[in-house]
Amino acid sequence: MAWLWWIGASLVLGVIETLTVDLTFLMFAGGALGAAGAAALGAPLWGQVLVFALVSTLLLVAVRPWAKRHLLSGTPEMRTNAEARIGRQAVALTAIDVRGGRVRLDGEEWSARLAQTTGTDGGGTPGRVEPGTTVTVTDIDGAVAVVSPS
Repeated sequence: MAWLWWIGASLVLGVIETLTVDLTFLMFAGGALGAAGAAALGAPLWGQVLVFALVSTLLLVAVRPWAKRHLLSGTPEMRTNAEARIGRQAVALTAIDVRGGRVRLDGEEWSARLAQTTGTDGGGTPGRVEPGTTVTVTDIDGAVAVVSPS
């Protein structure tokens, strides 16, 4: 009957893990499952506690670092909001220079200005992009898309 208590402890530790998401309580839950197995095989209480401690320690030392690395490496760096627009293509709606202009970016109209490092567009006009030209967003400065010719 002691194995049921260990199963219950494992479930409680699993619930705590869902709240913390650190993979520590999950390792203790694994130790509790090991102790439940020992209890089911008839081990005395000190043996169950020893199995719990050994399995938990083994999981914390060997499995947890690998699991955390694996979980974190699979998560791509997620860019959101304005930052996600950097690198996208836009179309100049008006002439754009270092002082300003307008572009259509992702179906929205944005204020834009030409990046300071831009020399000439294809037509030889210094620091100016004509309407209809495709540009690349290099930065977002507040509500202004900083662009350069594509």
